[in-house]
Amino acid sequence: QVQLVESGGGRVQAGGSLRLSCLVFGQTFKDFGSYDMAWFRQAPGKEREFVAVIDWTGGGTRYADSVKGRFIISRDNGKNLVTLQMNSLKPEDTAVYYCASGTLMGVTPQQYTYWGRGTQVTVSS
Repeated sequence: QVQLVESGGGRVQAGGSLRLSCLVFGQTFKDFGSYDMAWFRQAPGKEREFVAVIDWTGGGTRYADSVKGRFIISRDNGKNLVTLQMNSLKPEDTAVYYCASGTLMGVTPQQYTYWGRGTQVTVSS
């Protein structure tokens, strides 16, 4: 059974940084390396929205316009690990952040098969 476990969320002041991690259990390193990995977020009362995705090689990335230039997604296929470095955080970045595994470098939740339970990020002004 594949499980995605996020960590690294917390509370930070505007302008600060956080680093989120997502570990994938139940997959071999080879299987993990076959999937694109993405981060989504969901604020209270809003739909889940795309944040960033990295392809299975780690060489291709895509970001939402709202985070471009501030967030960096990376992966380590030898550790079944994907990270999201978040810099210059803004109050509007406040949300629960979810890690997801899928294909096609999608930007919609429906394109992803496996999901973590999320980690809360709160940015105060």
